[in-house]
Amino acid sequence: MSIITTATALLADIAVETDRTDAVQAFVKQETILVEINSTGGLRGTGYSYTIGTGGSSVLALLQGHLLPLLVGEDARNVEGLWQRLFASTRSTTTGAITSLALAAVDTALWDLRCKRAGEPLWRLAGGHRREVPVYDTEGGWLHLSPDDLVESALRAQQAGWAGVKIKLGKPRADEDAERMRAVREAVGPSLHIMTDANQSQTVSSALQLAAAIEPFGPYWLEEPMPADDIGGHAQLARATRIPIAVGESMYAITQFRNYLETRAASIVQVDAARIGGITPWLKVAHLAESHNVMVCPHFLMELHVSLVAAVPNGKFVEYIPQLRAVTRTEMTVRDGMAIAPDEPGIGIDWDWDALDNRRVS
Repeated sequence: MSIITTATALLADIAVETDRTDAVQAFVKQETILVEINSTGGLRGTGYSYTIGTGGSSVLALLQGHLLPLLVGEDARNVEGLWQRLFASTRSTTTGAITSLALAAVDTALWDLRCKRAGEPLWRLAGGHRREVPVYDTEGGWLHLSPDDLVESALRAQQAGWAGVKIKLGKPRADEDAERMRAVREAVGPSLHIMTDANQSQTVSSALQLAAAIEPFGPYWLEEPMPADDIGGHAQLARATRIPIAVGESMYAITQFRNYLETRAASIVQVDAARIGGITPWLKVAHLAESHNVMVCPHFLMELHVSLVAAVPNGKFVEYIPQLRAVTRTEMTVRDGMAIAPDEPGIGIDWDWDALDNRRVS
């Protein structure tokens, strides 16, 4: 048995490494919620989730006041059962971001324990499809950057052998977004993928105009053009454009992904392990997408997602946005355009606890 003896949580603020802007917001800091679970036999699992500036204290309160006390005395091996029990205890706040983020911090800690107990890395225990996955860059594509800045970053990624780059969309006019696309495409040629992201800033009509404006420059996908709950709008757009539609970072339940897939409203799934509630539901979404012949390209959290993308056969890309380097002793390895999943037992994140303590929110 592996009985949980203690379960604790903390909140730490991690500054962004560069200015990050999109069509609706700026990423001012990462509120990082960490959960530590200790079990009999001396094993410790650490999990985490995040917000990008607000709500971290609410996630922490839900964990400390309601969820973590339910874990003590339980068998840490029963990961699915514990996820379901904690989810059931929060019926009045599901489905929603706060609950999913809290569940994710617990679930990733339980998976860290599971992997350490088995002596296996996450990428293998979660599926073991392959260890290396292609990576694309988002850090060089933020909305405030000029076309010249975008071109410089894209050329740097191309020279490093990376699969692609992401350009943020949402300028006041569609032709401005198209000009940003044109500048990058002309600089890199046809071989580099250019992903685009409108961050839920569009209406159906403006999304149709935007898709038409950028389509000549061969975007690999158009991400979150409209609010995530507008499934009908995304379905209409998907029928009207040849650009693949990507969704997922703002969805918090498996059924939301099912509805998108069944209505053909999206053809790329970007499920975020923190926002879906952890590794346990992330894998369910990935396999659901596989049943629809749809690839998974998760949002953010590259340090965790590299292992999950490597685990499943329809895992396609890892998004490069480094955010944990200030609080970890190691960082994700990228070699010849491929992100390499950590091979140590656990989820593969080597936390620097002194650095975290220095950023702890009291």
